[in-house]
Amino acid sequence: MTSVRREGESARIVRVDLGGAPYAYRAGQAALLGPAGAHARVAYSIASAPEDSARFGWLEFLVKVDGAGRWGERFPPLARGVSLGVSAPRGTFVFPDRPAERRFLFIAGGTGIAPMRSMIRHARARRAGTLSLLYSARTPSDFSFLREFRALVRCRALELALTATREVTPRWHGTHGRITEAQLAPLVHDPETLCFVCGPEPMVDDVPPILRRLGIPARRIRLEEW
Repeated sequence: MTSVRREGESARIVRVDLGGAPYAYRAGQAALLGPAGAHARVAYSIASAPEDSARFGWLEFLVKVDGAGRWGERFPPLARGVSLGVSAPRGTFVFPDRPAERRFLFIAGGTGIAPMRSMIRHARARRAGTLSLLYSARTPSDFSFLREFRALVRCRALELALTATREVTPRWHGTHGRITEAQLAPLVHDPETLCFVCGPEPMVDDVPPILRRLGIPARRIRLEEW
């Protein structure tokens, strides 16, 4: 059983009920997702945290759709109650079990926010340390989970910066354009910050050199191209 919530113009938050079955995973991992019975499946990062799944018995995914609502391998539009097949978790882009660092910086582009949201929720549950997020999307309507992130900002649990790379409106209060050193510098408070980068290939290529110029060693930069 699933539920589907619209998230911006071109994404859906899909909640998959596990039906009481255990599903152990690490924050940041992905799974193959597709209509039940279909041979084809597509990898999507799990957007919920392991603590969410253990408590509530579901997984959440952020799924991009086209203008007709199709997703993945041109699967039919998502709808409440549709059965989906979910593979075992996979991937090594994960929040460490026992991080030596106490500061964490998440840099996400587009639907690359999904594993970051999982890690942020997990890190908060673990009381892992100080959390910062720089989130890039095409337009102000393409950001996901913003209400949740802004609530964390209000309770001083998250430092948040937003940038829209394409069209913006007069009411937009974030920055405009691709991620730059000027945008990242205010979020790098300590060279002993563990950084996670996930998004389109150009962003994943551009960000690590900026982080190194800001004093973050390569061993503290974790990458996932999405």
